[in-house]
Amino acid sequence: MSHRFDPTILREYDIRGIVGDTLSTADARAIGRTYAVTLKAEGGRRVAVGYDGRLTSPDLAAALVDGVVSEGADVVRIGRGPTPMLYYAAATLGVDGGIMVTGSHNPPEYNGFKFVLGGKPFYGAAIRALAETAQALGPPVTAAGRVEDRNIRDAYVERLARDYDGSRDGARLLTVAWDPGNGATGEIVEELTSRLPGRHVLLNGVIDGRFPAHHPDPTVPANLVQLQQAVAGEACDLGIAFDGDGDRIGVVDHEGEIWWGDQLMIILARDVLMRHPGAPILADVKASQILFDEIAKAGGRPVMTATGHSLIKAKLAETGAPLAGEMSGHIFFADGYYGFDDAVYVAVRLLGILARSPQTLADLRRSLPAVVNTPELRFACAESRKSAVVREVAGRLRQTAAEVNDIDGVRVRTADGWWLLRASNTQDVLVARAESATTEGLARLRAELAAQLAASGVALPDA
Repeated sequence: MSHRFDPTILREYDIRGIVGDTLSTADARAIGRTYAVTLKAEGGRRVAVGYDGRLTSPDLAAALVDGVVSEGADVVRIGRGPTPMLYYAAATLGVDGGIMVTGSHNPPEYNGFKFVLGGKPFYGAAIRALAETAQALGPPVTAAGRVEDRNIRDAYVERLARDYDGSRDGARLLTVAWDPGNGATGEIVEELTSRLPGRHVLLNGVIDGRFPAHHPDPTVPANLVQLQQAVAGEACDLGIAFDGDGDRIGVVDHEGEIWWGDQLMIILARDVLMRHPGAPILADVKASQILFDEIAKAGGRPVMTATGHSLIKAKLAETGAPLAGEMSGHIFFADGYYGFDDAVYVAVRLLGILARSPQTLADLRRSLPAVVNTPELRFACAESRKSAVVREVAGRLRQTAAEVNDIDGVRVRTADGWWLLRASNTQDVLVARAESATTEGLARLRAELAAQLAASGVALPDA
């Protein structure tokens, strides 16, 4: 009865692999059993289970549920939907935990599992412990648990719509293009927009795990081209896109310019800080310095955190911050909401702000200080070397007068701006980024970064 997982599927924040290669229904059943054992050891018994729109998700979810109930835990099945709907279920249904079957923003052949337990993110050592528990499994020794089906979609959509605050006197009626990318938010967005004022244009709303229109990852500019075309063709005020499971957001303004997560956080933080003056606002080490400066200008306390949605959720709860976000588009509202990353909820809050603002999103973009920066640079580095390279760079920097933040890799601030080098928690890659007020300054920052990498035998890519 013991079970061994392919070690490549055990990620820092979730379990994820290629179905039929590194991930199977046998793995799903073992995950259900090991999670149930863990849940019961923590004094829990009841877990919510949901799944996304991938073609393999129903079978994996069924095997997962079989595993959970075989260990005597009860399951509340909420059916198909986005990951944040599972988080909502875990927060509101009186359950002790939740498991989402999802491949997130990965290609169609991938799938996986995200977890919560006791209202907290479940990641890192807790995921690795599942593998240890699986190897020690024997025959189930308790009576099977019960399975209950709950349709929470209407309640979830109602909860999303409830916090739209753009219907006050003088508010604008917005025209919005939405692109779920054939991902798991499609049906939610369709129901939500019927309850919001304004005109709404829905693209790729049919849930289809083959993702026929484009890959559902809004951090890749090529995946936003169709949305940009719709915004222009329909004279929209903005366009909103989601990743495959709905926990990351992408936005384009009416001029077709892409807004990244750290830019959106500026608008959201200003609004939140009007209700929570002096509050901490969290953002990851990849975020623009402009965000941290604008939080301070708005009367908040900027807090730089390590990258990783599970890490940020934990830090949000620890600090009591009302808002947190990542450049990648994971944004977390504790102001009026539950503190998890829900991209559709973020869209609702953003639309309320814009409806009440005399400025367009493009006007707001032009009002921000001008900077030039690299995209997120990701380049291959062996698992055995990636963290060592960062440590070597940090060691050399400590021998200089450099201003270094080492909360997650090294973020180096100079008169030209800043550059970042960190090891990915999920892949065999190094991640780098640089930002300056001028192109000349950016070139100097890149040269400094390249020199440090070269000293450790690694070449910085040109892009």
